[in-house]
Amino acid sequence: MRAYLDRMTADFVNLSVGLRAPQIYEETAPFIMKVPRSFLSAFTDYLNRMCEMGKLSEGDFTASALAVFSSLFGYAFLNASFGKKLTEVEKDDYIKSSVQLFLKGFEV
Repeated sequence: MRAYLDRMTADFVNLSVGLRAPQIYEETAPFIMKVPRSFLSAFTDYLNRMCEMGKLSEGDFTASALAVFSSLFGYAFLNASFGKKLTEVEKDDYIKSSVQLFLKGFEV
């Protein structure tokens, strides 16, 4: 999570969002998609390995990886777009809270 968020600077997010518009820059889509595909593949593989080791119960790890990535992208996008105007939540706090939520949900 940290590696992704460290690389997703405001300039990178704004550039990638602009280039992602398929009707305008269709030829850039395969290159832009390398980052999310790489993250999703690596994280899905990791979750599968943890399941094989008995550290996680069976689940749809492709969907889980997508949920985590979407959350990361959302945080990076909102932070790039609005900075501290939207939230004061720092990167480290966001990562800690996200991992806790992903692993344990909202425990009672």
